[in-house]
Amino acid sequence: MTTPRARRRELADVGPLEQLRAGRLAPRLALLLVGLFLYGASMALVVRSVLGLIPWDVLHVGLQTRVPVSFGTVVVGVSVLVLLLWIPLRQKPGLGTLCNAVLIGPAADLVLSLVPEPGALRWRVVLLLSGVILNGVATGMYIGSQFGPGPRDGLMTGLARVTGRSIRLVRTGIEVSVVAVGWLLGGVVGLGTLLYAVAIGPLTQLFLPLFTVELTPRPARHRP
Repeated sequence: MTTPRARRRELADVGPLEQLRAGRLAPRLALLLVGLFLYGASMALVVRSVLGLIPWDVLHVGLQTRVPVSFGTVVVGVSVLVLLLWIPLRQKPGLGTLCNAVLIGPAADLVLSLVPEPGALRWRVVLLLSGVILNGVATGMYIGSQFGPGPRDGLMTGLARVTGRSIRLVRTGIEVSVVAVGWLLGGVVGLGTLLYAVAIGPLTQLFLPLFTVELTPRPARHRP
């Protein structure tokens, strides 16, 4: 019997069209799109807390200080650059990968335009905690839709496969690198950065089983 984890690995090896044919399309698409919107929203809440950023957002904000574009535009630009790194790694993007690259940034910009930066510390803490928890929910939703990993997750798994190193080691190396570069460029490192690093693993583990869509493989057709 094929396990959900094995099924996800199978889906990661096929392209977007094959994934669209895998079944249960409508709920999976809804889960993907809502999850990506909430992911962008969670990033915006953490940014507005001004108590430290999600590791990749340290890089995004650092770059934003150097170029005259919005936060969301930087997120999209970095996503595209990361996808280019997939080419030598021979990673295959899924529909979720492409949607992730182009939708999270605009969602973050929208929420940033609606949520003002609070003055009181207690509201900053509320925004930070809400953003981190919402990020865990959103991660479970978009990964649970089984349309392929995001650009940054695919970079992690691709490097782990090519180098033979563990996922934990590769992820730590990537995130330490982007935080360091982002901090040097002017990104904010603080309590939120540490909280996210500690909490996102357990939160994803909690929410992923709740949102994972089980896929039923199509029966093979027998030709006469």
